This record gives sequence, structure tokens and C-alpha cells, in this order.
Amino acid sequence: MSECVNKRVVVHFPGFEPLDAQAHYGRFTRTVEFSGKLWDFSAEAGAFNPEEAQSGFEILCQGEGWRTSSRIHICDHNALVQDLSDRPLLRRLACGFLSAARVVGQGGLFGYFRHAWRFGLFFVFPFLLVAIAFAISLGLAALPQWLGLSAWHYLWSVPLAGAFFLGAFLPFSERYHTLHLFSDWELAVAVGGLTSPSLTRWLEESADRMMGALDEAADEYVITSHSMGSSLAVHVLGMVLERNPQALAGKRVVFVTLGGAILQCALLRPAVVLRRRIGAIARCPEVTFLEVHCLTDVIHFYKSRVVALAGHPDAPQAGLLFIRVRKLLSEARYKKIKRDFLRVHRQYVLHADRRGSFDFALLTTGPFPAHLSVDYAERGFDGRAAGVATAG
Repeated sequence: MSECVNKRVVVHFPGFEPLDAQAHYGRFTRTVEFSGKLWDFSAEAGAFNPEEAQSGFEILCQGEGWRTSSRIHICDHNALVQDLSDRPLLRRLACGFLSAARVVGQGGLFGYFRHAWRFGLFFVFPFLLVAIAFAISLGLAALPQWLGLSAWHYLWSVPLAGAFFLGAFLPFSERYHTLHLFSDWELAVAVGGLTSPSLTRWLEESADRMMGALDEAADEYVITSHSMGSSLAVHVLGMVLERNPQALAGKRVVFVTLGGAILQCALLRPAVVLRRRIGAIARCPEVTFLEVHCLTDVIHFYKSRVVALAGHPDAPQAGLLFIRVRKLLSEARYKKIKRDFLRVHRQYVLHADRRGSFDFALLTTGPFPAHLSVDYAERGFDGRAAGVATAG
């Protein structure tokens, strides 16, 4: 490869996390800072004003013989997350189970087990866990009847059942992010069917923001997305292409999904618009579509061909890059997170401890054109321009 990227524009769609724009800015800049130390280059992050989030922020990275400036726009959907999370407990539980029923009724459960059985288990897990807790609570409440005691004994059995569910089960379930996953599935149904007015407004605002980002001068435009953010990114980029089919003309655009769960929504029968937009992106000649998969991440569709499964087998298929989280982290760090499936799933956008095949900071702020998807360690990149020149 003979070229370095001097100027890049990045539009990033985070996953379903309760983090606002300021928090995402902090995570992004910390990730780049750690990667700079790992790969021997300097990184300087510009200031970020949450009140002017539309303008994004600048990150300047440079090594021996190269200098890359990246303008980062983060399309966080924290407002949607908070709307779902700030409701009363009973409503969250009821709406979560209703969303699960809709996923099953709309064909999602069958599709999950057919194409990624571990993702199917991921879907079942939080609802099964809460159902078991409900059953235990009902059993505790019904103890007087089982024991042949008088009705007066319900005065202690019902509070006991409530204490178990609220005081024991809910704190225990937090380590598995149970209620968070209930909300995640509510949003998945809304993203598939475009049934939420607040979601529609957010998509429109994000499409406006992406149009503005694409108007900036740059060598390349990188659209990255993590988890649920991938379905949102498809909608937004698809909307941009629908508004202006020439919006990407003459530009080099790379669309990267990290642990992408597009099929979480796209396999639902009402997701007609989402599937159509997947096809439009895949067929757009200016877009290089890449998916980053990891075997030990259960919250994505490992090795699945998202474009074909969305109904476009004749369209160019997304390229696949396979990584191993274990090879990117220290033994101590991997041992600490390996049993937390959401934490492993989040590693795509966090810094590594070892040089290897993938680094989010290099993808979004480094000297390599993102569409090459190079194995940085194997190609000998060490922060110097010479390493860049041999990377192709």
C-alpha cells in the first residue's frame, strides 16, 4: 500500500448502552490513547462540547512519516435507551415480555436458532430467567395453600414472595443485565417495524447529521457501528441514499459493523424497510461493506452472510474479518471478562493489550485506508510510515 489517509471522517453508531455523547467521547479518546501507546504513535484529541455535538470532535494521530486527522461524529441513541429504562418496573417487565412475544410471532426466534443458535439462546435467556423468578415468587406466595394453612398466613407469604423478587432476584439479575436486555428487545422490535415515533425522529436527525458529515472534505468516510447500532446505521445510511442517490458519488465509503446484530431486527417479518436498505447499501458502488466477527462473542451472527439473509443473495456480500478477543487481551484481563457476555461483546470498541489483527482506534484514526482491513501485527506496522507502506 502506497498511500496514507491524511483526512478521514468517521460516523460511529454505538451499541445499546446507557451512555450519552460525553461518555462516548471519553471512551473513544481513551481507546485511541491506549492504542497509541500500544502501537507507538501519538494521539491528540480535540475538545468536545455536548451542546454542539453535531460538529463532532477531532483526533490527530501521527507517527514517524505519517499524520492523520479524523473528524469523529458519534450518533448515540442514549435518549432512546433512557426512555425505555426510566419507566416503572412493572411496565418494563410487561413491555419486555410483549416484545419477546412479538419477536417469536414475527419469526425472529426461528431465524435466530437457524442462523446463529447462540444468539437464539441470548434472546431466550433474560425472559426465561425472569419467568423462573416469577414461578418461584408465586410458589412462595402460595405456601399456605400447599402447607394446608389458613388464609391468614398469606399475610407473611405474599410479602415473602415480594421480598424474594425485589430484594433478592432483581439485584442478582443485574449481573446479567436482565432488565437492560428487556429494553434492548423492545428497541429491536421498534427498529424492525419502525413503530416508534421517537425512533423515527432520531433516525431523521441522524440522517441529517450524516449528510452534513459526508459534505466534509476527506480522503475516506468510515461508518462504524456496534451491536444494535448496526441496524440503526443501516437505516440512517439507507435514508441518506434514498434522499440523494448521488450523496456518496466520488467518495470512498467504508461501512463496518462490529459484532453486528443487524439480523436481530432484519429477520423480523415487519423489517421490510430495513432489509431493503441493506440491499441498497450492499449494491452502492462507493461503499465497501465489512463485518467484524468474533467466535467468543455470542451476541452476533457469527459467519452469517447478512446481505444474503436479508433477501439479497445476488448483491455483493459484506466482507468478513474474524478476530479473537483472547489474542488481543492480556491473560488477566481476558480472565476477568470472559464470563460476562456483554463485556466481551463490548470489546470491539475498546483498546487491546496486544498488537494483533484488529484495533478499533487504528481502524478509525490510523493511517491505513479502512477498506483494506489489514492485519496490523502481521504486516509489521509499528507506528512508522515504513510499516504503512508494507501493509498492502
